[in-house]
Amino acid sequence: MSIPNSKKKLPSGKQYECPECGKTFKYKHSLTIHQRGHTEEKPFMCTQCGKCFRQKKAFRRHQFIHTGEKPYVCTECEKRFLEKSQLILHQRGHTGEKPFTCTECGESFRHKQVLMRHQFIHTGEKPYECTQCGEGFLLKSKLIHHQRGHTGEKPFMCTECGKGFRQKKVLIEHQFIHTGEKPLMCTDCGKHFRQKHVLRLHKLSHTGEKPYTCTECGKQFSDRRDFLCHHNIHTGVKPFVCTECGKSFFGKRYLQKHQRIHTGEKPFTCTDCGKSFSQKCSLKSHCKTHTGEKPFHCAECGRSFSSKRNLTKHQGIHV
Repeated sequence: MSIPNSKKKLPSGKQYECPECGKTFKYKHSLTIHQRGHTEEKPFMCTQCGKCFRQKKAFRRHQFIHTGEKPYVCTECEKRFLEKSQLILHQRGHTGEKPFTCTECGESFRHKQVLMRHQFIHTGEKPYECTQCGEGFLLKSKLIHHQRGHTGEKPFMCTECGKGFRQKKVLIEHQFIHTGEKPLMCTDCGKHFRQKHVLRLHKLSHTGEKPYTCTECGKQFSDRRDFLCHHNIHTGVKPFVCTECGKSFFGKRYLQKHQRIHTGEKPFTCTDCGKSFSQKCSLKSHCKTHTGEKPFHCAECGRSFSSKRNLTKHQGIHV
């Protein structure tokens, strides 16, 4: 026999339920904040720029952008942060603390969000799906970045040269080209780099490590992008398509090189004479004309060349 007007039993410790989607909360204020997502209410407005926020703490955090204030200071290295959570995460770098452990493989992490992302590796789940092409992503930020590839949106603009970028971090790395700054240093040899992933790859040259192995042919790679590109050669898949001419490529970097034919872009500039090139290898080859370096030697006659291409061309004489 059913009891009329009986209340729905909520999960233990959660007494507030959203009537819109059924999600439950322990505290009433958490439900109130959540409901603003449904109503799109943003009651906290910045008087400086007019931007509105659903949460008071997000509003306060935003105000620090205008004041330049970073109230949370690391006692170890005096680095400052906008948010307390950023400071706590940073301090774990000093202490080595990794409080979040994966129950599947035992790997530990400093940040809960990173653990959650890692767990998708075990489940194979990619919760964020592109509505344009159906590709799945582990992170929402990766999906947003990917979608800009479809829309052509480049919201991050370099004030020096006007070049636009899909990601803020890529803009920051690009700006180092103008300043000449290379803030990332290899602790093994002291060499400096502008980009994090280039430093990471360089470090593998010291260890000789090649963590990515092709299951088809056994070839090993130090760079994940090179590995994925190589894998596409086996499958025949060319997922990167030029929107100008429709030509397809195995890897993103090959598409980017090709697109410079259409745009006329020459991002690699010689510091000696100012001549620009569309490809980095062309700049390297050109720079040898200034230094006189000829590292490629013919085994037949001993003649030297500044580029491998010129050596290969020369070797045709001996055949």
